Amino acid sequence: MAAAWGRRGGSALLRGALGAAPGRACSTGAPVRAPTGTAQELESSGRGRFLLEHAAPFSAFLTDSFGRQHNYLRISLTEKCNLRCQYCMPEEGVQLTPKSELLTAQEIITLARLFVKEGVEKIRLTGGEPLIRPDVVDIVGQLNKLEGLKTIAITTNGINLARLLPRLKEAGVNAVNISLDTLVPAKYEFIVRRKGFHKVMEGIHKATELGYRPVKVNCVVMRGFNEDELLGFVEFTKDLPLDVRFIEYMPFDGNKWNFKKMVSYKEMLDTIKQRWPELEKLPCETSSTAKSYKVPHFQGQISFITSMSEHFCGSCNRLRITADGNLKVCLFGSSEVSLRDHLRSGASQEELVEIIGAAVGRKKKQHAEPALLSFPLRQDALQHPPNSKQWGHTSSHWLTLRASLSKQMGKALMKNKLSGQFILPVSHPEQQCYIRTGILQTQLRGFCVFQKDPSSTFDTKCLEASPVVQVSVDCQLKEASPGSEFCTRDSASCSEVPRASDNLTHTDEEGRATMVDVGGKPDSRRRAVAGAVVRLGEKAFGMVRQNQMKKGDVLAVAQIAGIQGAKLTSQLIPLCHNIPLSHVEVSLSLDEARCAVVIHCSCQTWGKTGVEMEALTAASLAALTVYDMCKAVTHDIVIEEVKLLSKTGGQRGDFSRA
Repeated sequence: MAAAWGRRGGSALLRGALGAAPGRACSTGAPVRAPTGTAQELESSGRGRFLLEHAAPFSAFLTDSFGRQHNYLRISLTEKCNLRCQYCMPEEGVQLTPKSELLTAQEIITLARLFVKEGVEKIRLTGGEPLIRPDVVDIVGQLNKLEGLKTIAITTNGINLARLLPRLKEAGVNAVNISLDTLVPAKYEFIVRRKGFHKVMEGIHKATELGYRPVKVNCVVMRGFNEDELLGFVEFTKDLPLDVRFIEYMPFDGNKWNFKKMVSYKEMLDTIKQRWPELEKLPCETSSTAKSYKVPHFQGQISFITSMSEHFCGSCNRLRITADGNLKVCLFGSSEVSLRDHLRSGASQEELVEIIGAAVGRKKKQHAEPALLSFPLRQDALQHPPNSKQWGHTSSHWLTLRASLSKQMGKALMKNKLSGQFILPVSHPEQQCYIRTGILQTQLRGFCVFQKDPSSTFDTKCLEASPVVQVSVDCQLKEASPGSEFCTRDSASCSEVPRASDNLTHTDEEGRATMVDVGGKPDSRRRAVAGAVVRLGEKAFGMVRQNQMKKGDVLAVAQIAGIQGAKLTSQLIPLCHNIPLSHVEVSLSLDEARCAVVIHCSCQTWGKTGVEMEALTAASLAALTVYDMCKAVTHDIVIEEVKLLSKTGGQRGDFSRA
C-alpha cells in the first residue's frame, strides 16, 4: 500500500529516481536502496538531501522540501457561522458555497483516514463554526476510530459548547479552543452583533468541569479594540486552568488588514510584565507555535501566537482542508488544490497521496508578510521615519501621513457607527502603533446589564455590574522642589494645597502653545469624574428606552465610545499627555423626567498628571455617540452639562462640584 510505503520513509522523489513504480516497495516492505549515482543526485537537492540524512519513519508525501513534517491537519466542517463579527463579515452574512460543493461527512472521513495513514497525528475541526454542523458528533466519533490519530481538537466560538461538549467528549474530542476577544459583555455584543457572551463563559466553565486541561481561550488582540483588556485576560487564568492565547492580528481575505491594528508579542508582554514582573517563561516544544508564560500561583497560563512579529514558519507542521475540499499548505498562501474534485472523479488513494505530496512539496519556506510589517516597531518612529525600503513609501509620503494625522482621526470618528467600522473609534496611528501599550492598560471593571421590565415605570437600562471602586487618596503633599511652578508663594508652608496658577500653563513666554513639562512632578494616585446629559425629546427617548433604534443599542455603543475616547484623549486634545490609565468606567442611565440620557465617566491612574481631560473626553464622546445614533429620529437633541464633577490627587488638591 502507498500509505505503508510512505510511513516507512519512502518518497515519490526517491521512487522516481529508482525507476520503481509509485507506491510500491520490495516484498519485505523495506525501501529499495538507491544506486550510488542516484544518491549523489538526491544529495544535490534540498528535499532529497533531507530525506537521505533523516531516516525518520514519516511519510515523505507530508514532508516538504525544507524538511518540515506535517502531522497536524485542520479540517473546516462548514462555512456557516452563528455570529456576525464586524471584522469578519457583514451583518447580512456572506454568500455561501452551495451545499452540493461542500465535503460530505463520508468524504471528510475518507480524506482524514488518508492523512492519518500518512502520519497525521492531530486533527482540529474548525469552521465557520463547527458546532452548528448537525453531524459534528458523528464525525468526531468516526475520526476517533482512525488508528494512529492521537488528538481530536475543536475550535469554537463557544455559543453551543456547553450543550454539546459532554457528547463531544464521549465521542472523542480531547482538546478544546474557545474564541473570545473581550471580557466585556457590551463590547462582545457590539462586535459579534449577537447576544451570547454568557453562553461562551458557560462553555468555558463546562470544559473545565469536564476535565479539559488546559482549556485554551483564543484572543485576537487588535489595537483600538481590546488591547486594553490584556491584564483582565491574564487575571482570568488566576482561578481557572486556562491557557489564554494572545494572537497577533493576522491578515486574511476580507478583513482589510493593516499594520496599525496589530499589537506585537513584545508589546503585549511588556504591558503584562509591568503588572506581573514575576511572570515566568515556560518551556515549549520545538514545533510549538506558542510562547508560554505563567504568573506564579495562578492555575492557568498565557501564551502568545507570534504569527506576524516572529513567525514560526520554520517549524510549521500544519495543513488545512477547507469546507469545500481544497487543500491549503499555508494559511497565507493563495494556492489551493481541490481534493474534493479528485475524490469525486474517482481518484485512487495512491493518486490522492501523490497529489497531496506534490502540493506539500511546493510549500514555500515562509508565508508572504505584509510589506508594512517589515518595518521594526519603534517608539521613536515619528522622530526617525523609516526609509522607503523598510516602509514601502517615499519620505515625502511619510511626511504627508504624519501631517494628516488629525484629519484622519476626524474621519475615523465620523465613521464611528454601528454599521461602519468595527472599532469605536479606530486607533490611527503612525504614532500610536509604536508607543508602548503601557499607556493603554485600561481594565474594564464595569459593564452594562440591560433590563427590559414592562412593569417598571422607570427602566434603568444600564446598571453597574460591579460597584465603582472607591479610591482612598493620600492627601499628604510631597514637598515641592524649589523653583517649581507648583510651589506656593509661601514656600515655608509646603503642606498647604497650592492654589491655581494665575497664568495659563499651556503657553510659553511669547504666548505660543506649549506642552507642560511634568517630568519633575511626583507620581500619585489620581481620579477624575465627569458627566454629561443628552436631552433626546420624548420620541427618541422612548425608542432608546425600548432599544428600537435601527443603528443598534444606543447605550451599549455609547459606553464603548466613551471608553475608547478616554484612551485616545492625547490624540484628540493636542497638548494632553499620554497617560497609562488603570481604570475607565462609563455608565449611562435614563432620566425619564427629562427624557434624557445621563452619562457618568470616571478615570483613574497612577502618574504625574491628572485625568480630568480623559474623563471629560469620555463623557463627550459618549454624548456625541448618543446624538449620532438618534439623529435620524430627531435633530432636536441637546447635549448639556458636560462638566468635571470631581477630581482627587495631585499637588493642586482635590475638587468636588457642589
